[in-house]
Amino acid sequence: PTYTHGQIEKTAVVYINLGTPDSPTTSAVRRYLKEFLSDQRVVEIPRAIWWMILNLIILPFRSKQSAHKYASIWTNDGSPLLVHTQKQAKLLQGYLGERGHDVHVAYAMRYAGNNSDSIPNTLSRLKTEGYQRILILPAYPQYSGTTTASNFDAVVKHYQQVRNQPELRFIKHYHDHPQYIQSLKNSVLSHWEKHGRPEKFVMSFHGLPKAFLLRGDAYHCECYKTA
Repeated sequence: PTYTHGQIEKTAVVYINLGTPDSPTTSAVRRYLKEFLSDQRVVEIPRAIWWMILNLIILPFRSKQSAHKYASIWTNDGSPLLVHTQKQAKLLQGYLGERGHDVHVAYAMRYAGNNSDSIPNTLSRLKTEGYQRILILPAYPQYSGTTTASNFDAVVKHYQQVRNQPELRFIKHYHDHPQYIQSLKNSVLSHWEKHGRPEKFVMSFHGLPKAFLLRGDAYHCECYKTA
């Protein structure tokens, strides 16, 4: 975009979530799964072997099964994950504005194909709108190479093609941030107040192969610390 000397630098926060199929159909889910499961951060099996497993076994059979599951949770407004991500970005914009921060909040999806909310399209749009300072905020409190690092890969890959890059900052994790822990505590206490305190309290986190932990992934340890 046209640059004028002396113009005020604008700041944006890009809130990145995992992604979702465009629709709960077999073809849309297949496209989404192919992009997701082709990420070498997610699956570390040698490429040639994994290509055969993915394209000859997983995609032909898993796509239809997953489409039925997506259809069971799909809303009139679309994918629940997309709807809530949009809402979170809007609420964060208001939260920052109330505290006097002149910051624009955009959202992006790590796996979105060529959709408008993909990471490259979102970053390109911010550049066109004149944002020169970008904060990358993953939706994942606990760091993992399969999630947070994959987000960072996509951001860096995009800016490899950009001559005049913005100032970038990456949030790695916030698994033990006092305000994050307090928000979890408030959620639990609010539920107990309405429904009573049960005999057991169960915490659930996404799973990762043990091999990832042994290779140095911090996710397992940070989940324990959050708990």
